[in-house]
Amino acid sequence: MGRNLQTGRQLRPVDLAREHGLSTQAIRNYEADGILPEAERSPHGYRAYTSLHAQALRAFLALMPGHGHATATSIMQAVNREAIEDALRLIDESHVQLLDDRATLQAVTAALRDLQPVPQERGDLFVGPLSRKLGIRPATLRKWERAGLLRPERDRRTGYRVYTAADVRDAKLTHQLRRGGYLLRQIAPLIDQVRSAGGVEPLEAMLHDWHARLSARSRSLLSGAAALDAYLDLRTFKVRI
Repeated sequence: MGRNLQTGRQLRPVDLAREHGLSTQAIRNYEADGILPEAERSPHGYRAYTSLHAQALRAFLALMPGHGHATATSIMQAVNREAIEDALRLIDESHVQLLDDRATLQAVTAALRDLQPVPQERGDLFVGPLSRKLGIRPATLRKWERAGLLRPERDRRTGYRVYTAADVRDAKLTHQLRRGGYLLRQIAPLIDQVRSAGGVEPLEAMLHDWHARLSARSRSLLSGAAALDAYLDLRTFKVRI
């Protein structure tokens, strides 16, 4: 049966659990889900873990803040079945998503910086054209309206919604903020403040927080990569011996 490569002793589920404040059931669940490699069993059926399992657990927990639980699970499952390229692709996709989120933040910042007073005359955009302009479904615009984010007028003749320039601005801001991960209930007071204040100052604190969260994700991706790299090295070393 395998031995701990650092201490020369086997590890119990509780040994892995204590390091991270987890339950022993969580350790068993991680093994069942393929996050940890399969443990060897004693003649009495008790699990025996090694430093390889301990590092796998550290890697998974380090990956979660940057990649999320589902992707971190998929990465570890891929590594444990020797599909290293699949794991690396998942990591690359998370970096691409982060880069896209940074571009979204830049777009929101630019949109707010360039926000100008809008004319009050009625616009000529209906639900269909506006939804196509934003790349969303008409039902999404109606949902935003019910949440108080949009206040379109109604055409007296047809009863169709007609969006003014201010409505288009609010729809663009809502769309960008939703892409940034903000909930409608979080966006609504911000839109109200922009309407009443005629400026973007109320959003500065939110943008600062958004930027800080992206930076934290970047650091988490680095930490997760380091822990996973250590796990890969240990797996390679274990195979060689």
